[in-house]
Amino acid sequence: MRPEQLGFTPRPGVPWLSPTLLAGTAVRVVLANLFGAYLDKRELQNSLPAQIFFERVGETDTDEETDTGELWLDYVADLGDGFNATYSIAYLLAQPQLTVDGETLPRGRALVMGGDQVYPTASGQQYEDRFKGPYEAALPLPPPNGDRPTMYALPGNHDWYDGLTAFLRLFARARGKVGGWRTHQTRSYFAIGLPHRWWLFAIDAQLDAYIDDPQLRYFRDAAKKLRPGDRVILCLPNPTWVEATRDPHAYDTVDYFIRTIIDPTRAHVRVMLSGDLHHYARYTRPDRELITCGGGGAYLYATHRLPERIDAPPKTTLVRTKSRSEEYRLAATYPTKSRSRLLAAGVFGRLPLRNPGFVGLLGALHLLLLFAFTGAVQRMSGPEQRLFTIPLVGIALLVLGATVGFAMPPTAGTRQLRHWLLGLGHGAAQLALGVLGAWAWLALPAHDLRWPLPLIVGVLVYAPLSGLVSSQVVAAYLLVASAFDVNVNELFAAQGIVDYKSFLRLHLDADGTLTIYPIAVARVGRRWRATPEAPAEKPWIEPVDPLSVHLADKPIRLR
Repeated sequence: MRPEQLGFTPRPGVPWLSPTLLAGTAVRVVLANLFGAYLDKRELQNSLPAQIFFERVGETDTDEETDTGELWLDYVADLGDGFNATYSIAYLLAQPQLTVDGETLPRGRALVMGGDQVYPTASGQQYEDRFKGPYEAALPLPPPNGDRPTMYALPGNHDWYDGLTAFLRLFARARGKVGGWRTHQTRSYFAIGLPHRWWLFAIDAQLDAYIDDPQLRYFRDAAKKLRPGDRVILCLPNPTWVEATRDPHAYDTVDYFIRTIIDPTRAHVRVMLSGDLHHYARYTRPDRELITCGGGGAYLYATHRLPERIDAPPKTTLVRTKSRSEEYRLAATYPTKSRSRLLAAGVFGRLPLRNPGFVGLLGALHLLLLFAFTGAVQRMSGPEQRLFTIPLVGIALLVLGATVGFAMPPTAGTRQLRHWLLGLGHGAAQLALGVLGAWAWLALPAHDLRWPLPLIVGVLVYAPLSGLVSSQVVAAYLLVASAFDVNVNELFAAQGIVDYKSFLRLHLDADGTLTIYPIAVARVGRRWRATPEAPAEKPWIEPVDPLSVHLADKPIRLR
């Protein structure tokens, strides 16, 4: 289990409120937004082979219209975070079969990854430790029968933060492999022919940008193989149908693709799959299913704020040409909305435990507030003390600016009055806590000690205590703000909940019926043991306590 034996370092879950991580991620997001168009490697992929793939039993990479076999296919997204959650899902995906609620479900012939294969940002080492290493440990070699499964990957926003460099090196290369899976896609997007006139199209919409011309040409060529009545599974890097409830333009690119690429062939998009939101949710209408399944390993995201009904495309859009808006109802979520609400309330305990660096940052901020308030209410003396006299107005503006900015993350969509009010209210609460702390400080004898003893007491005692109390103020703010659809992501990212994971197992049977099994894992593994005596194709690591799986939703059958 040592890194030098495994060949990778099992990583803990990402502490999403870590000050260094917040700063580094913020810089990368800004650079990606500013220079994304210049770093967009999708145009360069035009020089790579424009290959269409086929996954059909008895047929390899051929366009055989008479194929009547059946096929199993797996889908997972948002993996590559902490080892416990990521490897739990990898271990289950690698098993020859799973028994779920009394049904035996064989391993997929192909594994489609829906985005964000690594967190927090893409690099060769991060992919090695957080994705490739765990998946190779789960399935080191192909099955002994020689039927090697294929792995396809669609990039998400975290894969894009290095301009897609590491992603292309890992996935888009000839005769590549990740353990027992082979990788042979040639670009960051792909089309796969499936049995019984089913198709899977996976679109790379880089950081919510437009679809580039080479990609459009690729899918136009792929669409030439579609015939009237063919059925399409459309894979996207994010659930634009949900995001459109905040930003009406979020669905525009998808709608354009369907109208211009799929609809002219008279084929039908029957299923749309996405990750990005780390939960399972299904919106339905008679002719189409919209499924979010981002439970591959990243922290759990709320389900209780999902709307019961949505329109896709949204009715409130400025796009002149669009498809007719259709209403979809929310059919199922995992975890349930009631469970999600209970998990949200756990932020008070999980936030400080998962983010000690953030608690330290809050403590340092309140220590500065202490110096500012005490300097304003009493006359400071001595050159050393004057060095720590901080202008009260300056530190107050810093606190208010930080809390307002925290209420307006990049995912917030259009900034509205509620963002300002919640941010200012949070800042006022932190300032009030600072006033209370200064009053308690002045009531104690520590501030009368000879300098620099007050500073030492402040660093060793006041900062840790005030940081812990301030973290509870942040937790209360997140819980209140989430009720107004503000900082919902931060509410759950701060907790880093590793349980309640999910993936999809799809089955095309002999009569062409597609059945989707949403597989849920209520509790991921936490204790592991090495298996050096196991056969070469078996996992290197297995859970001490067996992993339990069940269906997150009833099987979804489509014809």
